[in-house]
Amino acid sequence: RLVLGAMYLGTRQDDATSFAILDAFVAGGGRWIDTANIYAFWESVTGEGGQSEELLGRWLKANPGMRDEVLISTKVGVAPTSGGAREGLSARVVEREFARCLDRLGVDRVDMFWAHGEDRSTALEETVEAMTRLAAEGLTDRLGWSNHPAWVVERAESICWELGRPGYSALQLSHSYLQPRPGAQADLNEHPHGWVTAETLDFVARHPEWELWAYSPLLRGSYDRADRPFPDAYRHEGNDRRLAVLADVAAELGVAPGQVVLAWLTGGEPAVLPVIGVSSVEQLAAGLAGAALELSPEQRARLDAAY
Repeated sequence: RLVLGAMYLGTRQDDATSFAILDAFVAGGGRWIDTANIYAFWESVTGEGGQSEELLGRWLKANPGMRDEVLISTKVGVAPTSGGAREGLSARVVEREFARCLDRLGVDRVDMFWAHGEDRSTALEETVEAMTRLAAEGLTDRLGWSNHPAWVVERAESICWELGRPGYSALQLSHSYLQPRPGAQADLNEHPHGWVTAETLDFVARHPEWELWAYSPLLRGSYDRADRPFPDAYRHEGNDRRLAVLADVAAELGVAPGQVVLAWLTGGEPAVLPVIGVSSVEQLAAGLAGAALELSPEQRARLDAAY
């Protein structure tokens, strides 16, 4: 019910800390580990990404048999090029970067492969053909769209049908219990369509074979840490009501508000898979406990009503 975001493993978190987090995740019943070819170029002296995938590769090599215990998810499409533009989702980039991802991970296939962000300079047909070919060849079990609008997803499904190829089955977008003011998303997320909307939830509810993954569900710790205030875009009356209900439910359960947020996501309709990044085993334990927490129907109804 929880995805481990590996963004800073191998950069902000050294090998020892990263290995301890990964070991604890598996021991706690976790399976999905999410990374990307871009992670985390901004933390690297080289200005290039790939450190997270390389770290996971070292961990898998140090733990024979672990590859059968975990599911690996990675992404391509938004890494910066030497000219400052994004790499995009052309067939050439998809094929080249996917091969590099496998090499860094030290695996011969992945369990989920994502288009990380939109590339409107490349025909959608070209991107879909390249990605579905990888699935058809058995190099990835599943395909997903991250930071794409629902209309692109629906159009891509038509292209998959025309090609007679395996389709997509997952969306990954930013989502949490609190919501930014309408129009403020651009100040918080570089992806113009990187947010869960009512349309997203309706799409997933009507397509139960699809999964919805939510990144940044804990808003970088703002629910639980006084030293990390919510961004200004989250300060409005609607969120005041939500925070009040959230605090009440957390007090009733004797848990942190962030844990209630994870429980609200994982136990909702449709259910959401939160992607959380942690810097310690203790943070991971809190996250796993939150994702496993069961809200009563009355508590969920109150949270939903405020939402």
